[in-house]
Amino acid sequence: MAHITVDDSEPLERAIKRFKRMVEKEGIIREFKKREYYEKPSTILNRKNKALRRKLIKKTRRGKSEY
Repeated sequence: MAHITVDDSEPLERAIKRFKRMVEKEGIIREFKKREYYEKPSTILNRKNKALRRKLIKKTRRGKSEY
């Protein structure tokens, strides 16, 4: 969970910016959006397989261009 401490001399805008960076770094917003709706296990598996296929295709393309 993201937690920051704000000094009295620190501007509020800077503290908010620091908080946003921390939340983005921890992936809280991404995780929330992912869990916003129920996703069937088969759909999750299909999405992961598609991503893996894309990654492999990209890797083989990159390998062929070096020759």
